Amino acid sequence: MAAGLAWRLRPAAVLVAVVLVVGCASWEPPREGPSGSNQGPEAVTRPLPAPPIYEVRRGDTLYSIAFRYGLDWRDVAGWNGIGAPYMIRPGQELRLSRPPERRSVAVVPSRAPATTSPDNPPVSPPRVQAREPDPAPQSRPGGPSPSTLTGSGRVVAGVRWHWPTAGTIVQSYDPAATRRGIAIGGREGQSVMAAAGGEVVYSGTGLIGYGELIIVKHSDTMLSAYAHNRRRLVEEGDRVEAGQSIAEMGRNERDEVVLHFEVRRDGAPVNPLGFLPVRP
Repeated sequence: MAAGLAWRLRPAAVLVAVVLVVGCASWEPPREGPSGSNQGPEAVTRPLPAPPIYEVRRGDTLYSIAFRYGLDWRDVAGWNGIGAPYMIRPGQELRLSRPPERRSVAVVPSRAPATTSPDNPPVSPPRVQAREPDPAPQSRPGGPSPSTLTGSGRVVAGVRWHWPTAGTIVQSYDPAATRRGIAIGGREGQSVMAAAGGEVVYSGTGLIGYGELIIVKHSDTMLSAYAHNRRRLVEEGDRVEAGQSIAEMGRNERDEVVLHFEVRRDGAPVNPLGFLPVRP
């Protein structure tokens, strides 16, 4: 009887085992999508590495292309032989990396050994001036130089900086983020001001993840960027003064009213708080 009972129970045990195996094989941990709490828009807008060759599109500027790929605009101009006023045209192909160096071997013509005499003293070969090597990328300063705090701004790297808008910082600088800057909260439509005097080198919507974007060039080494504007008030080529209203604050991709503010030095993002005046 015990044997018969075991035989009758065996199919039920097999059925339970099959259910467990199928259930374990089909279960997967939930994944967060692009709109999930653990994976925000940054994962969607993460830029690709700079291509070897870039074809200029309508609305591009030399500065916006360099900004998009984290390059120094001077390098891009030099690699492509572009001089002032640094104009580019749609359809033009730009190299976005350093071209291979051409190695040249100096050929010294053979000369018969000269005899020396008081009237014919030995001549030393000319000295070749050693060329300073190009600085490695990591040798470029990643932070601000010593600064001077004043009542009318803060002077860093030869530029007098001011806060670009009123409000509190709602997102701090993160060197691991895709868009490396700070977010300043405020109310929609409030004034966004130039953090320092300079030239508007980009005003448009061509950079994914920045919305209505303005880039101001303050010197050959320093740029600032103002993103997620509701309305842009300046155009490319305009000269602006520190504190001049250049845009109206808008909303980011998460529908938050913020100004995304970046500072670039030699093409690389740096912490804006190292340049802006210390607030009381």
